[in-house]
Amino acid sequence: MTGTLSVVAVPIGNLEDITLRALRVLRTADRVACEDTRETGKLLKLLDVAAPRLVSYHDHNAERRIPGLIEALEAGENVALVSDAGTPAVSDPGFKLVRAAIEAGVDVVPVPGACAAIAALCAAGLPTDRWRFVGFLSAKAGARRRELAALAGAGETLIFYESPHRVTAFLEDAAEALGEGRPAVIAREITKKFEEFRRGTLGELVADPGVVRGEVVLLVGGAVAEVAGPADLSAVVERLLAAGLPPSKAAREAAKETGVTR
Repeated sequence: MTGTLSVVAVPIGNLEDITLRALRVLRTADRVACEDTRETGKLLKLLDVAAPRLVSYHDHNAERRIPGLIEALEAGENVALVSDAGTPAVSDPGFKLVRAAIEAGVDVVPVPGACAAIAALCAAGLPTDRWRFVGFLSAKAGARRRELAALAGAGETLIFYESPHRVTAFLEDAAEALGEGRPAVIAREITKKFEEFRRGTLGELVADPGVVRGEVVLLVGGAVAEVAGPADLSAVVERLLAAGLPPSKAAREAAKETGVTR
């Protein structure tokens, strides 16, 4: 009989956000696959969980670790997958282990809890009926601008993760690609002592982003649909070409954004 892979959410800053179910699963797991064994070891100690066998599993060793973890699951061991904070498999390599477990016929069970993206969304004050999680954009300026330009016509609230030292550059590029008047929110240190939500337009946040430290979630309101014509299509194509998109992709994205085809 195979074991179970439990995808376990852990707190993103406030220990009180751990769930009773997560504690039970962590206490009964044979192994815990985690990004950093030191960080997870500290967390388990704070949660008064006797440390099971901790296995490092991160971007740089995922492919090497997966066979051993699948072998353990097939042998009947129960494995808990965690990240350093929040929900695993969201903007981290956890999905690779989940996919491998599914392909091996192993049961995969979510143990939900804290998630920075959802926590930021529900308190941001932007529309929540339709939203798109984008995660991290490219660290390179040119690629980031192209990625933002391709999102200019998206009508959903957009959710991004970003490193503190790149927030200013992100806001400047977003204001250029999406428009300075778009409503936006900087959410930082969510659930921690210095939690802060800064709300305004992209232009206002570029002018005054505040002191950006700690983990950051950026949210941008979706594009407002307008009736477009051929002139709008051409203008959008030109903007996307200027951002570096290939002509064929620029034409496709412009058609999606405007609803107009040549």
